[in-house]
Amino acid sequence: MFRQLFAGILTAIAFSTFAFDASAAVDANRATQAELETVKGIGPGLSGKIIEARKSGEFKNWADMVDRVSGVGPGNAARFSQHGLTVAGVAYDGAPAPKAQERKAEKAEKAEKAEKAKP
Repeated sequence: MFRQLFAGILTAIAFSTFAFDASAAVDANRATQAELETVKGIGPGLSGKIIEARKSGEFKNWADMVDRVSGVGPGNAARFSQHGLTVAGVAYDGAPAPKAQERKAEKAEKAEKAEKAKP
């Protein structure tokens, strides 16, 4: 009786330990390719792009990663973060990358100029 109870407790502890490890954060600046691929949605192609971009220096923040890694936009960044990916230990906050903000401002400026140029 005691052995069965003890075995059940050990089994529960083992499963909870594995469950904790599966949800542990994976930092884009430190993770191996295999570790990156444990994040839902990151496969061999994208993990390779992350590793390659990291060769020119660590990612400063999520905006830096979004700018430097094709295939990682705000939507994917949010999803990857929900599944445990961090950049410099920080989860994605939803802020658009500076370059994306600049492109949006340029489009608005062009549209305004085009509107003014109409006879």
